[in-house]
Amino acid sequence: MIKELEYHEIKDIMSIWLKTNISAHSFIPENYWIENYNVVVEDYLPSSTTFTYKEDGMIRGFISAMDNSFIGALFVLEDYQGKGIGKKLLNHCKSLYSHLELDVYVKNENAVKFYKKCGFVIKSEQPNGNSGFMEYTMLWAKK
Repeated sequence: MIKELEYHEIKDIMSIWLKTNISAHSFIPENYWIENYNVVVEDYLPSSTTFTYKEDGMIRGFISAMDNSFIGALFVLEDYQGKGIGKKLLNHCKSLYSHLELDVYVKNENAVKFYKKCGFVIKSEQPNGNSGFMEYTMLWAKK
């Protein structure tokens, strides 16, 4: 079930955010994610619309959108990846917004493949403004 994030669920999604970032981005030092935790909680989440995917009363994944178009976060618990949860969350945003944009690290090949499979195309490649690692900006638009 997909629904909008409730305030009391922030710790749950941030646990998913931290664990998944560390696992999916082994090329970035773990401390980078730990140091950015509070920035996400205090700056990013309040300015985003976040939706959670729950099964059996437990959050399995979430997606956050800014400015009705930019996907800043899409994370699914590792044990539940590959089961369609990420696609359902993306499709939910596709039903709400006419176009979507996101940034994904070039070295996160699984995520790049996933987004391509979901209809996103690479618009540009540039270093991430915070980490310095190369990332793609990817776009999707309703037909």
